[in-house]
Amino acid sequence: MGAGHAHSPGADDAGHPGDFRSKLAIVFAITAGITVAQAVGAWLTGSLALLTDTAHALTDASGLLVALVAGTLMLRPPSPGRTWGYRRIEVIAALAQATLLLVVGAYAAVEGIRRLLDPPTIPAGELLVFGVIGLVANVIAIAVLASGRSANFNMRAAFLEVLNDALGSVGVIIAAIVISTTGYLRADAIAGLFIAMLIVPRAIKLMRETSSVLMEFAPKGLDLHEVHHHILSVEHVIEVHDLHASTVATGLPTLSAHVVVDEECFVDGHAAEVLAQVKECVAEHFDVAIHHSTIQVETPAISRDEPGSAKH
Repeated sequence: MGAGHAHSPGADDAGHPGDFRSKLAIVFAITAGITVAQAVGAWLTGSLALLTDTAHALTDASGLLVALVAGTLMLRPPSPGRTWGYRRIEVIAALAQATLLLVVGAYAAVEGIRRLLDPPTIPAGELLVFGVIGLVANVIAIAVLASGRSANFNMRAAFLEVLNDALGSVGVIIAAIVISTTGYLRADAIAGLFIAMLIVPRAIKLMRETSSVLMEFAPKGLDLHEVHHHILSVEHVIEVHDLHASTVATGLPTLSAHVVVDEECFVDGHAAEVLAQVKECVAEHFDVAIHHSTIQVETPAISRDEPGSAKH
């Protein structure tokens, strides 16, 4: 019986999280400033759009702080007690941020509908000023995060938060202009509902993606039936079972399998060749390249004797 464990050991591994702490720290400082400014504005104006955007900014600041902590923990090296280190913290952080976004979006939707029925008086001039302040700050934050937005779940969640907040600021500005020029007070509630429509779908999508990682579903884009069939096509392979694939963190898919080969392969040296071919197969032949695979090569007799085997 043989086992193969394949992965690249260097700092430039596929799936290395990268160090984005400085970017996150800058954006956190910007967003915290936005939150304070917009909270003052919401208190002075009584605007739902600005209040919703303030709550969104507060959520962003909290999420970015979580992202900053996660970005630090992700870089800690593995240990015997934590074999993957803290790599999965990025997934947990993104899920927490998505949950907060969903709560804010739900509140904005409910309050927006209420204010459509009974719109309060909103001072358009002050609303416009705070909307512009929020937009300018968010554009700066977007520029800071743009280059690293696809690096991992953590950075993606952070980028989505500031992007949504920028769009929310646009909604506040538009509401202020409409109220100022037409006196249509319901524009504020409509802007709040617009912000909710931006937040909720993205939050749900991010929650679904991070939950699939935590549930250890197969990596998106990887068909295990195809993987099974491809491994079976390797010469001397008789059977493939206990085939599992999951994602530890962004860019770090893993796969394990038991590969049954002819008894003679352990005598004539073919077992090592089969192992190398299978590892190459899962690393290069699919849309999702798996560089971290654990393959157990075994004889038909060993396979039959395994606990739970239908042939046992």
